[in-house]
Amino acid sequence: MFIGFDASRAFSRDRTGTENYSYQLLKVLAKIDPVNKYIVYTRVSQKEKFPDNFIFKQINWPGFWTQGGLAIQTFMDKLDVLFVPAHTLPVIRKPGLKTFITVHDLGSEYLSSMHQLKQRLYLGFMQKIQLKTASKIIAVSYATKEDLVKRIGLEVKKIEVVYEGYDKQLFKPVRNDVLINSLRLYGLSPNTYFLFVGTVQPRKNLERLIIAFSRQLSAFRLVIVGQKGWMSDEIYALPKKLGIEAKIKFLGYVPERNLPTLYSGAIALLFPSLFEGFGLPILEAQACGCPVLTSNASSMPEVAGKGATYINPYNIDDIVKGMERVKRKGERVKMVKAGFENIKRFSWEKCATETLKVLQNS
Repeated sequence: MFIGFDASRAFSRDRTGTENYSYQLLKVLAKIDPVNKYIVYTRVSQKEKFPDNFIFKQINWPGFWTQGGLAIQTFMDKLDVLFVPAHTLPVIRKPGLKTFITVHDLGSEYLSSMHQLKQRLYLGFMQKIQLKTASKIIAVSYATKEDLVKRIGLEVKKIEVVYEGYDKQLFKPVRNDVLINSLRLYGLSPNTYFLFVGTVQPRKNLERLIIAFSRQLSAFRLVIVGQKGWMSDEIYALPKKLGIEAKIKFLGYVPERNLPTLYSGAIALLFPSLFEGFGLPILEAQACGCPVLTSNASSMPEVAGKGATYINPYNIDDIVKGMERVKRKGERVKMVKAGFENIKRFSWEKCATETLKVLQNS
């Protein structure tokens, strides 16, 4: 079978979210599948070594890469299947071509005011038209599957749930002098800060989190890791308004290889997002022995399992109470133990194996 793989995001320089999903899935498929032939479509050239059954094609297309360059390629190449690991299929494609797409969340549907207009329009069209024409949908959680059925009107049997994974070689506890010395690079020391990881944008609920943090009478700091996102100016301005500017540290984008240190040294990961299709930082934190506080909404309880403290993300007082709980040593020990148990359910190997099964059997 000839499988077309949209790797337009996989080899981005600063991978997060869907880019990391695409990259990890491609790497593991190369390890587990020596039989099928893959034509991997990229925007940029890549120099990593892959098996001979993986053929890379760089598509140079100035704009609307998917709807132009990739669409044309479906007519030119002999494909049995086209797999798009991040949201958008070519509207015009070779007739009869089986198409598979991964949906990571429906945030633009549920929280439309927190997304850019062009994103709302483009993803809105994709969700209501393209998803209905795909051969099969892969949802990264049962919460996302339920959203697809309720909000888009897709048939249950058209959707397969395949959980994301995490990098087991990278995300593990960092301890002792290695931890202390590594944290110094960021002006931090162990157990003196709470941590948030994710794009700085309204849907991550950072304004309520910062307000809740301001009510904590403690010497701790709040470290916020992530790229600047849409509608984030008020978030960056809020610490100064509240008079806690010295206690909030925005680190911006942090290379993935440095994240285990930040997780390992934190009191807890604070992840009170309003909406998530999966919530990968939860798994990364648990794998590093970091307690987790997260929302009791969307996919987060499904992903975090028993290894987290849950709060109502719309209730600032509840967030404050949750932060008080995760500071207690007894609670932290229980959460860390439950977190290590929870992450056994997830791996990129399992994700790739189940994804391949969907591509082959549909």
